[in-house]
Amino acid sequence: MGILSWLVVGLIAGWLAGAVMRGGGYGLLGDVIIGFVGALVGGFLATALFNIHDAVTGINLPTIIVAFLGALVTISVLRLIARPMRGL
Repeated sequence: MGILSWLVVGLIAGWLAGAVMRGGGYGLLGDVIIGFVGALVGGFLATALFNIHDAVTGINLPTIIVAFLGALVTISVLRLIARPMRGL
């Protein structure tokens, strides 16, 4: 995937995950970063758990779904890490 594809998929997946997990997005840059990391996490999990190679291939629905699910996992993990630090 090219840089432009990563940015578009990251923006869409990050915005969707932010809307589902928080009720709103994280801003343009935050959505792109969450979506980009989500695509990496989703691609890794698709390969490791389901033996689906090349799950993230371009701007298409399967790629956006994988990135979205990975972004949900990423946001969940970030919230778990950030929660204990609030009490300090």
